[in-house]
Amino acid sequence: MNASMLMNNAPIETAHPDESVLQLIHQAQTILCVSHVSPDGDAYGSLLGMGWMLRHLGKAPVLAMHDETPDAFHFLPGIDNVIAPAAVTADYDLIICLDASSVDRMGSVYRPTDHAAIPLLVIDHHFTNTRFGRVNWVDPSCAATCQMLVQLADALAIPLTGAVAACLLTGIVTDTLCFRTSNTNAAVLEAAMRLVQSGVNLADIVAHTLNRREYNIFRLWGAVLSTVQLEEGVIWATISLAQKAAAGNLEDDGALSSMLVTAVEADISATFTEKIDDSGALAVECSFRAKPGFDVGTLAFALGGGGHPPAAGCTLVGTLDEVTARVVAELKKAHRAQGQG
Repeated sequence: MNASMLMNNAPIETAHPDESVLQLIHQAQTILCVSHVSPDGDAYGSLLGMGWMLRHLGKAPVLAMHDETPDAFHFLPGIDNVIAPAAVTADYDLIICLDASSVDRMGSVYRPTDHAAIPLLVIDHHFTNTRFGRVNWVDPSCAATCQMLVQLADALAIPLTGAVAACLLTGIVTDTLCFRTSNTNAAVLEAAMRLVQSGVNLADIVAHTLNRREYNIFRLWGAVLSTVQLEEGVIWATISLAQKAAAGNLEDDGALSSMLVTAVEADISATFTEKIDDSGALAVECSFRAKPGFDVGTLAFALGGGGHPPAAGCTLVGTLDEVTARVVAELKKAHRAQGQG
C-alpha cells in the first residue's frame, strides 16, 4: 500500500491491520472516534480502548457518542472523556468509526456536511458492514471489535496493559456473553487471556455488565412476560411506552431477547420496544437472537439494521402492533427457510 492509493477516493478493504490502516493513524494527529447508536459493551470498549491507544501514540483523540452513557459503563476508565454530538466540530485529521456497520449507525455525531471530506477509517466485525469508509478494516471472524483492537495494538507496538486492557476485555466479554456465543473460538479466548494476564479483573467486568440489573427491570419483565408468544420456533414479546413508563423508563430491557431464546421450543427470539424516535415519530426497536444454526443478522440488515447471525437488531417506524406483525411474519419465514421450521 502506498500513499497515492490512500489519496484517491477509491475505498480500500482489508481484513487485517495492514499498512492502509496504520498509515491513516500515523499521519493523523487530531482524531475523532465514534461508535454506534444504542451502544453496548463492545461499542464503549472499542471507543475508549482506541482513545487510550491513540494517546499512547501521542495523538489527540476526541471520543463522541450519539447517546448518553448508560450507568453500566460508568466504571470504564476514560468514560468521562466521551462528548455529546453538539460538542463535535469539523476540525479533525481523521475519523475512526468503531463497531458500526453503516454510516447512519454513528447517529448525529457524524455530519456529512462537516465530515465528508475527512478520511474515515472503519473498524468493525459485523458481516453486514457496508464498507462506508475511506479504509474499511472489517473482519467478521472476530467475535468483537475489541478483539480486532488487540491485533491493532500489536501492530502499533502498544502494550496491552492498564486502561487499554480493561476497555478491550469489556468489549470481548459483553459481545460473547462471557465466552458463551457460538463465535467464541480459540482466537478470542487467546486475546482475552492476554488481557486477563495483564491484570484486568474479569469478574469485576462481568459484575458491572452482564450480572447487573436494576430492580425495575424485574418489574418490567413481570408486565411483559405475560404477553410472550411462541409460534413456529419463534418466541417474542412486546414492550409498550406505557409499560416502560410504569417501570421507570429504563435505558434497556435487561437483555430480554437473550433470555427468551433459551426457551427449549424456540430457535429465534425477538423483543419489540415502542419508542419515539429523534424526529418525534412513533417507532419500534427490534432486538433479535438466534440459536446456533439460525441467522437473524441477514433479516436485520434487510430491514435497515445490522448485527450478526446470532444477535442483531433494527429500528422501524410504525406502531407497535404493525411492526410486530410484519417482523414476526418475516422471522417465521426465515425460520422455515433455514430448514428447521
